Amino acid sequence: MYEPVRTTSVHAHGPHRSRQEELEIRLAGHFTALLTVTDELRVLTPSAELDDAAARLAVRVERLQGHSPVRAVPTTGAATPARITALHQRAHMLAGQALVVATQRGDVAGAALASERMHAHAGFLFP
Repeated sequence: MYEPVRTTSVHAHGPHRSRQEELEIRLAGHFTALLTVTDELRVLTPSAELDDAAARLAVRVERLQGHSPVRAVPTTGAATPARITALHQRAHMLAGQALVVATQRGDVAGAALASERMHAHAGFLFP
């Protein structure tokens, strides 16, 4: 009725990562993206709070990846209210994604940092 499979699956070869490793990679990606948006906000609306947040995010990414994060050069342009709001919305979303992954991974420190950043950006969006 059915012919047996005669070749091995293309998916059966190569190194496999554990669920924990996959979550670690995803969390580092979310924190790196959040760091990029935070750097952009730092250029447009300089503040000590954003400087501190960027430093803590960079340390967190370094712990997850084992090396300093690659940091993008912030774009130049006008600090319009619409642009700043859009960046805060993006940061809020990224912090939420990081919170979900950190929670799945059981990373208490990562979850706390993500939650704090989410709250900070929500404070701007919903005063």
